[in-house]
Amino acid sequence: MIKGFRDFILRGNVIDLAVAVIIGAAFSNITKSLVEDIITPLLGATIGQPDFRNVVFHIGVTPIRYGSFITAVINFLIIAFVIYFFLVLPVQKLLARIKGPEAVANKTCPECLSEIPAAATRCKFCGQPVQSLSTT
Repeated sequence: MIKGFRDFILRGNVIDLAVAVIIGAAFSNITKSLVEDIITPLLGATIGQPDFRNVVFHIGVTPIRYGSFITAVINFLIIAFVIYFFLVLPVQKLLARIKGPEAVANKTCPECLSEIPAAATRCKFCGQPVQSLSTT
């Protein structure tokens, strides 16, 4: 039982997941600070009021604070924008530069018009021989 637990904990994907959670928590603090301390004040200077937490309407005596929801949605969109354009997109560009252009290795089956690997000798969808196909 202890050996099984040890094997589970020392598996690569569990360690990778633990590292990802820790890095994610640290990165969360950075992005939260970026949004709250830099981007939100810039929006406030530009459009006047970036924080809608005080916007409330009442049903009877019960306050409905829909402004907090609007602020949370705006913060989410800003964080998603920052993460995509400052993290995801540059990493994708870097990986594409490292890998280089990849050749398209597909061809079209003349019988069913499905995309199949260029090295295939028979279509995986209709079963027809495809030896004399040109690549697309």
